[in-house]
Amino acid sequence: MNDTPAPPAPLDALRFAFGTLTVLPVRVTRWDRDAARGGMLCAPLAGLAVGLGAAALGGALLLLGGGPLLAAVGSAVVPAVLTRGLHLDGLADTADGLGSGKPAEDALRIMKQSDIGPFGVVTLLFALLAQVAALAGLYGRGWAYGALAAVIAAVTGRAALTLASRAGVPAARPEGLGAAVAGTVPVPAAALCAGLVAAGCAAAGAALGAYGALHAGLAALLGLGTGELLLGHCRRRFGGVTGDVFGALAETAGLAALVVLTLG
Repeated sequence: MNDTPAPPAPLDALRFAFGTLTVLPVRVTRWDRDAARGGMLCAPLAGLAVGLGAAALGGALLLLGGGPLLAAVGSAVVPAVLTRGLHLDGLADTADGLGSGKPAEDALRIMKQSDIGPFGVVTLLFALLAQVAALAGLYGRGWAYGALAAVIAAVTGRAALTLASRAGVPAARPEGLGAAVAGTVPVPAAALCAGLVAAGCAAAGAALGAYGALHAGLAALLGLGTGELLLGHCRRRFGGVTGDVFGALAETAGLAALVVLTLG
């Protein structure tokens, strides 16, 4: 009798991605390493859904006369709502852990507390201000610029999670989402996913011309690179990844992509 679990179907991977990375009513039917691998490879698709929602609200507000600033706020609100603020919470907790300057065990304990410390508050404040400022500047150029940026930021942020789930990146704790997905994605598959995301962003940017394609692809790559810098720092400080670190990576990579899109 063979007790080896059946390989996950594509729908299992999608359920894992959408069920863990969004609040959409998707039931996760499998919670094992194989399903986690497929789910993290599908993470950019969850980002695409979130980004399209952000672009839809921001673009609608702009076209209805709300102005670039209101459109930017709308595009920033949607990802927070569709994730219940978990990524923002992870960013704040990671900032508290890193800012504490304490050894890994103590820093992880600080991150697990329910309250947010001063480092987390300041980081959240400036991250959200930067998101809104960048999106407002882009919506000021036209609805297509802002909407495209909202999608690119969301997809890039989730692609950073795929890279962080690659083999060789350990979990900092034996439990939680970080432990469930850490090391599940083969390195070649993670690299291919990142390349496809950058190429997809460039293809979307081509709607704004040849320079738009180059700019969008570069924004995705630099966003992923920024996420990798944070990942390396967290690995050195905490010994690996946690669910909070994943949230921080998504927010940081997405914001970096937004900032690059505002330049030039």
